Amino acid sequence: MSGHNKWSQIKNKKAITDAKKSKIFSKLVKFIAVEARLSGGKDSPGLRSAIEKAKKVNMPKDIIERAVKKASDSNVTMENIMYESYGPGGVGVIIETLTDSRNRTAQDVKHILAENGTTFAGIGSVAWAFKKEISPEGLVWTPTSTVEATDEDLELLEKLVDDLENNDDVQDVFTNAE
Repeated sequence: MSGHNKWSQIKNKKAITDAKKSKIFSKLVKFIAVEARLSGGKDSPGLRSAIEKAKKVNMPKDIIERAVKKASDSNVTMENIMYESYGPGGVGVIIETLTDSRNRTAQDVKHILAENGTTFAGIGSVAWAFKKEISPEGLVWTPTSTVEATDEDLELLEKLVDDLENNDDVQDVFTNAE
């Protein structure tokens, strides 16, 4: 009778939560690395906010310190890139990425969009419906105009957003769905 062992149940649940935590940690390590590189490893407001964000999700101190040290020592440059797309039902989608390979990330995002029946939009074709604001989480895109979407479109949009967020290079996804 498999599956009735208490340890196997705990092990399976732990594996799921560890995978989720790992994905969050890897995104935050990239964010800390960029801020550390920008500040040259010295204390700066951007680096402090990145570290605070990491502490909120209970990232261990040694991982944070390792990310700062590695970023200040390495020559790899990370870029913030924003992509725009129209999702199901004409919903605007802004995808913010942080990557060391612009071409790889563009192809990954393009593939995810194609799998979900959409493509890239031109530069500025979606951004006009949003404004960039400062919030406790950092700079966020808030919609200035919203699009009413059907339940079916919302399900497709949710799948698109989940697929995008599962990509390691994608930091945030913003939509103007109502």
